[in-house]
Amino acid sequence: ARGYASLHVQHAGSDNRLWSGSPFEMISRLQSAATEAEALARVQDLRFALDQVLATPELSGALDQRRIVAAGHSYGANTVLLAAGAVFERPGGRLSYTEPRLAGAIVISAPPFHGEADADTIVAPIGIPTLHITATGDEIRLPGYQSGYEDRVRVFAATGSPRKALVVFRDGSHSMFTDRLAPGGRELNVQGKGATLDLTLAFLDEVVRGNAGAFDERSEEHGALIARLESTIGDVR
Repeated sequence: ARGYASLHVQHAGSDNRLWSGSPFEMISRLQSAATEAEALARVQDLRFALDQVLATPELSGALDQRRIVAAGHSYGANTVLLAAGAVFERPGGRLSYTEPRLAGAIVISAPPFHGEADADTIVAPIGIPTLHITATGDEIRLPGYQSGYEDRVRVFAATGSPRKALVVFRDGSHSMFTDRLAPGGRELNVQGKGATLDLTLAFLDEVVRGNAGAFDERSEEHGALIARLESTIGDVR
């Protein structure tokens, strides 16, 4: 309805099946899903899906390959950051999994890169526009992967995008951005989802359509829901 096509990628091995099965084995399943190999496989999933869609004649003709934006929540946000240009320093050299076709990134509830000594340097090389969304109640409480909304703010601050924005909703929860209706409070949950949709579309209108100021203008409409808002002005692709 707004002129955008949406491609949803399922990552076998780190999808919602992690939450099924014996609860006593959940930590083991999470650890398997959080390996560096699995993180790389998720970026490769995204690249493969784009390749397939853009190679399909009846689809590719309707899509603008210069205006592709990736979006993800939680572990999906980490995947988006990798595809957007995050870089890892390793003894054998720098590792980068950049997807060059991306023109922007929507990063929702991004956890820190656990186990990395200097997480700030990882996202500093990102140069495409990024929108970061979280809430003051956005907490992950899984053993070994705990983090709060301050970690999402640090990811935003460290990201090197010349054009980037941060939206922190008041209260809420980590799961309020999913299909679940209860986390964060039913009323606030629905309002937060609506505002996330509206602000994401405004950001897309700005970074892929060149409508300067679209995001800042729309953010004013959601002031009652927002606890913190930052918006840098940079080059729009």
